[in-house]
Amino acid sequence: MADPPAPGAARHVTLALLAARAPGATICPSEIARALALPGDDWRAAMPAVHAAVDTLVENGVVRLSWKGKPLPARAGPYRIARSAR
Repeated sequence: MADPPAPGAARHVTLALLAARAPGATICPSEIARALALPGDDWRAAMPAVHAAVDTLVENGVVRLSWKGKPLPARAGPYRIARSAR
């Protein structure tokens, strides 16, 4: 099994996935982890890096979080990720 990805890689993948989506569209954190995982590796091992990257992106105002259409101030429980409306 490969080493878990760094938060920097997770940040890059998060922003790339969001850029490929329509404005206002959201992504699931597991999509990021699956994109980071090497073939044959368990994508769940990438989740700590994904969470760290998302936390930093939220703190910097780059992304916003929601669940079932309701804004979340921070990552807690299930969540979706969208670009911030800057």
